[in-house]
Amino acid sequence: MNSFLKKHLTLSNVRRIYGFFFFILFIALLIVTNFKHLKGYETSIFLELSPLVAFTSLLTGWTLYHGLILSLLIIMPTLIFGRFFCSWVCPMGILNQWVSHIFNKRRAIDDYSVNSYRTIYRFKYYLLAVLLVLASLGAMQAGLFDPIAFLTRSFSISVLPSINAITGGIYVVQPIYTGGIAISLVFIAVMAANRFLTRFWCRVLCPLGAGLGFLSTFSMLRIRRDVNKCTDCQKCMRYCHGGCDPQSYLRVSECHLCMTCIDQCPTNAIHYGLPVPGSAQHTPVDVNRRRLIEAAVTGIILLPMMRSSLTAASQPQPSAIRPPGSLPERDFLSRCIKCCECMRVCPTRVLQPAIFEGGLEALWTPILVNQVGYCEYNCVLCGHVCPTGAIMPLTVEKKIGRLPEVKPTKIGTAFYDRGRCLPWAMNTDCIVCEEVCPTSPKAIWFEDVEVRLRDGGIKKLKRPFVDTKLCVGCGICENKCPVHDRPAVRVTSIGETRSTTNQMILKQ
Repeated sequence: MNSFLKKHLTLSNVRRIYGFFFFILFIALLIVTNFKHLKGYETSIFLELSPLVAFTSLLTGWTLYHGLILSLLIIMPTLIFGRFFCSWVCPMGILNQWVSHIFNKRRAIDDYSVNSYRTIYRFKYYLLAVLLVLASLGAMQAGLFDPIAFLTRSFSISVLPSINAITGGIYVVQPIYTGGIAISLVFIAVMAANRFLTRFWCRVLCPLGAGLGFLSTFSMLRIRRDVNKCTDCQKCMRYCHGGCDPQSYLRVSECHLCMTCIDQCPTNAIHYGLPVPGSAQHTPVDVNRRRLIEAAVTGIILLPMMRSSLTAASQPQPSAIRPPGSLPERDFLSRCIKCCECMRVCPTRVLQPAIFEGGLEALWTPILVNQVGYCEYNCVLCGHVCPTGAIMPLTVEKKIGRLPEVKPTKIGTAFYDRGRCLPWAMNTDCIVCEEVCPTSPKAIWFEDVEVRLRDGGIKKLKRPFVDTKLCVGCGICENKCPVHDRPAVRVTSIGETRSTTNQMILKQ
């Protein structure tokens, strides 16, 4: 029994057990992020653990949303133990390692060359600099590259719907997402890149890994190589996760603490812990200062370019209808990390990833697309899963204005296209919009009229109107309108509660 444990309970196997556990936990929390299963589980805990999300949120709004304090559970141990998160906890890093292992069946000599350090690994530090500069200027774009947000978005919009299309065991109705093909292609491309370079995302692109790599240079405990015992066999390189050159002056900022170098070393020259008299020196973070300055300047230039279009957040966009409880648009964009948790939990799938409805800065942020669904009148789930407070949690009473002193939360206003409305344009009876209107009293009302038909006959009709004071913009009228190609009643963002400027000016 002791020999069995000694053979199999190696450090790298312990790391594999931890990695498997955290990946399964991530998937389990993602699955329960559903209106059928959401029962108080901490579904956004992985997003709240991300130091990149926490720090950029702090820079954009100078506030730290309550859940993001959990990021200290990653930051503080990193300062002691090193960059453990990437191979032990991060589901994105764990998935990339699995995919790399499946894709890459090479000769040992090829493993050595693939796992040696390359200057392209500097790119993630420059990307981190761009994201931090943008965040300091009030633009939250870290969610595009944060590994937890990236994987949550990819699974919510691409992977889980694809699995459901095959098995039918996840959703009641197959979800469809606008722009979902783009998110799917990006995810496939990132996974396929592992075919050419092991853990491509982690080594080249991950800004969270870059930040943790910088912090790990201050860690007390790290991988050490005893030069007196080392025979330069380079076996430690073969399965190295980070490409950190453990056979030389180890690049501690690139070391993922996968522990494979310790298990592979035949002379016990490598250990983890404090230095010993023969320990080799370590290489500092490999960045070019000039490139780092250029990256910062790129971030400064990029912001006005993103905000100079007609669809930018500086101008109210009719089609950019935000979920109930959303902050004002500028504040919303400074907090939303595009994780798509709100879309995952939405019962009608009305929440969709924006493409260019709010400009480039708003890419993949949630908007309501009423052709797909509608905002369920008594639903407030989206605000309760948002990890950064871009959508503030509401109670049902506050959303619908059930209490006398509370006005309903308004996300837009419905308008009729009388040229397409059946009672207005074709003298055809239709009362669908009024029947489905959930407000009390109903925001849609009828005027009884008599119209003369082409043959000279008289017909009594009910012609619909919208009471803009009662309409909350839920979009169910647009979704259920029998004029399917382009509904005769459509909702725009004007009149939304969260904005003082996106309002209708009416003469009293």
